[in-house]
Amino acid sequence: MITKMKKLTFLVYHKEYELFLQKIRELGVVHIVEKQLGEMDDDLQQFIQKRVLYKNMLQNMYAWADKQPDETIYAEQSADVLTKEYEELQVRIQDLNQQLPAISKDIAQMEMWGDFDWQSVQRLEKAGLYVRFYTCPEKEFDEVWVKEHNAIIINEQGGVIFFMTVTSQAVELERESLRLPSLSLSELRQKQAKTEEMLVQAKDALKAFCKKNYRTLEKCSIQLEGDIDLLKVKRNSREMAEGVVVLLEGWIPEDNQHEVQTLLDNSSVYYEIRPATREDNAPIKLKNNAFTRMYEVLTKMYGMPDYAEFDPTPLVAPFFSLFFAFCMGDAGYGLALILLGFFLKKKMPESMRGMMNLVITLGVFTSVIGTILGTFFGVNLFDLELPDQLKQFMIVGKIGETTYDKQMLLALIIGVVHICIAMLVKAIGQTVRFGFKESLSAWGWLLLVVGFIATGGLSFFKVISEDVSTWAFIVIGGISAIGIYLLNNIHRNIFVNIGAGVWDTYNMATGLMGDVLSYIRLYALGLAGAMLGGVFNQLAFMVNDAAGPVLGWIFCGVILIFGHTLNIAMSCLSAFVHPLRLTFVEYFKNSGYNGKGEAYKPFATVKK
Repeated sequence: MITKMKKLTFLVYHKEYELFLQKIRELGVVHIVEKQLGEMDDDLQQFIQKRVLYKNMLQNMYAWADKQPDETIYAEQSADVLTKEYEELQVRIQDLNQQLPAISKDIAQMEMWGDFDWQSVQRLEKAGLYVRFYTCPEKEFDEVWVKEHNAIIINEQGGVIFFMTVTSQAVELERESLRLPSLSLSELRQKQAKTEEMLVQAKDALKAFCKKNYRTLEKCSIQLEGDIDLLKVKRNSREMAEGVVVLLEGWIPEDNQHEVQTLLDNSSVYYEIRPATREDNAPIKLKNNAFTRMYEVLTKMYGMPDYAEFDPTPLVAPFFSLFFAFCMGDAGYGLALILLGFFLKKKMPESMRGMMNLVITLGVFTSVIGTILGTFFGVNLFDLELPDQLKQFMIVGKIGETTYDKQMLLALIIGVVHICIAMLVKAIGQTVRFGFKESLSAWGWLLLVVGFIATGGLSFFKVISEDVSTWAFIVIGGISAIGIYLLNNIHRNIFVNIGAGVWDTYNMATGLMGDVLSYIRLYALGLAGAMLGGVFNQLAFMVNDAAGPVLGWIFCGVILIFGHTLNIAMSCLSAFVHPLRLTFVEYFKNSGYNGKGEAYKPFATVKK
């Protein structure tokens, strides 16, 4: 459900404004109203840029600190100094990393010429001789160069000749001479080793820096977050009476009204508190029980409800769990999720334990639904020698003498129920927001769909006669047509309403059919997971029979563990994505849910 909100407006004397904001921040329950104030000022823009910089730095520093930074905080260190030192260390590492490929390239080039002394070459040049280095394919080497230009072959490799010439005059051959590195091969290798050593030292220095200063920068980042919030609040305040008083507006949950009033009564502040109306753009704070609260993350993924809407989470929770379990479709996989959830709950931080509770809950649903669908780690439970009292609850096989699968029909029935509930929520929501007269079209469609399904079901099971069902169809269709075609908008011309009703009929006829058929994915994914699990079982025991008693059981165990682990991972991914789609598309579309509300974010002290 959505927590009731109160609109808070107060006037503060300008000299007491800073102190008052500090008290409001410490209380931590007031959501400040955001106003459209044009372009962002320079101070706020710089703060936000610093926040991005600090966030990226902290991520990198945490990795460099091997995820185990020191807990000491150095209060005398400023964030600007830490940023500068960090960037200098990063530049140093980057520079050394850029030097190594160049050195390696020079070494590869000099290895063709050997480890000679450049000073000897320089002494020849001082004596008036010209030394040049060349390379050419072996078939293009001219023996005349040996006689006329003292060509000396240094190396031959891969059909390429490396040679040099020593002449008394500057003579160039019919090919361009090479420019070799200025260091010898041994000097280059020494330089490479020294550079690699310097790189290791630079990385060690950066690692030590990150370990030592991570918590300090983290504290600076938290302080910056607080400064940003404070600056935003000041931007959303408005000076009145020539700057003597400051006007500020905000929202508080109804449950926190008493403590806020106590603070305001003890301050020299004029204030007003009034209940939020459905027309107000009040922030949304969800308030649900322990089971439903686990699924609030799904609602937030799509978008918070408007203050005038219903919180969809109480209905999302059971249906998403059912869809997830149907897609997994295996009781053994459900037990595996339960064990995994309890294991990770002990290993993960407290902030992630709620997510592990969700994993455990989905595992419980999967175990129950998997048992009903008759599958345990790819084994068909209905074919085992189990008590008939247990088998009678399993939904397996075909429907009578037909070729239709019972599980496929169950998936379609679940889809129809889900969509009907969505249409009911839409009708009730429109009635609450706009009144019954403005929601006659929604009630007409609900009556038509639910009434026809109920009448058809009763007639199919011979509960009512054909004559009764015929008259029921006529009455339900006639009453529904009034709301759909004549009264869908009481403020418009009747002929316009008829045209709009015809268009709605086309959209509903095509949309509802496609929406219902979308639920077949529940059956298809569960069937695919069960079949793949069965394939791994068959493969494992085939290898067991072929490899002998010892190796056979080893290979059998490896195939079973690897195969079912892979199948569980793929099934979990599908069982999350597709139920999410059924919720976000089929349910939210038919329930009229928009999800454009603003989340409740109180002005409070930023915590780690």
